[in-house]
Amino acid sequence: MPSLPQKLFATALVLAAGGGVSVAPTPFTAPAMAQSSARNAGAEQFVQIQAQRALNILSQHHGDVATEKHLFRAFIDQVADVPRITYFVLGKYSRSIAPGQQHEFATVFREYASNVYESRLNEYHGETLKVIGSVARSPTDVIVQSQVSGGKLDQPVTVSWRVIAEGGGWRVVDVQVDGVWLAITQQQDFVSTIDNAGGNIQVLIDQLKRQVAKDEAGSR
Repeated sequence: MPSLPQKLFATALVLAAGGGVSVAPTPFTAPAMAQSSARNAGAEQFVQIQAQRALNILSQHHGDVATEKHLFRAFIDQVADVPRITYFVLGKYSRSIAPGQQHEFATVFREYASNVYESRLNEYHGETLKVIGSVARSPTDVIVQSQVSGGKLDQPVTVSWRVIAEGGGWRVVDVQVDGVWLAITQQQDFVSTIDNAGGNIQVLIDQLKRQVAKDEAGSR
């Protein structure tokens, strides 16, 4: 079973990836070993504040799922680079997907992610996050290390955030938990599904639609 932080941050990235995008943004690549050990105070502050906001939203149950989902979606739109992640998770197929299919994918994936989030609303119980350092790969590309502790966790869990500076602010593009970069893993899963279907992107879209229908039927 995934750990509590892994569920939290995987959900965050999946929700971010569900956003629509009308143009192809500059893609990002898997983070290689940084050449500099310099820290970036601005990136660290961004992660400290925004990651704790995420934990607070998830732990303060309002008794209204629609309200909780709205709050968390709004948070993701503020802190994650939604167009960049949306483009990234489709991998090589992001260059060939038709505009109509892209819209269809974004819509169904948002619903799929919402169902994932809804099923986990009661799993967060007062966890806190503390930034412990960062590595600047460049002035605009930083990996921030943090620890999540408290709540129902027996021991702290290390979580790394990859943030990119763009447009005067920082945005999250990936999160690493237990040594796994989650957006990269999502991309691998999606590309594998499409590859196995002979490059037919619609197969992935239809698979997500079936999962959404199953989730909605199970919630009735």
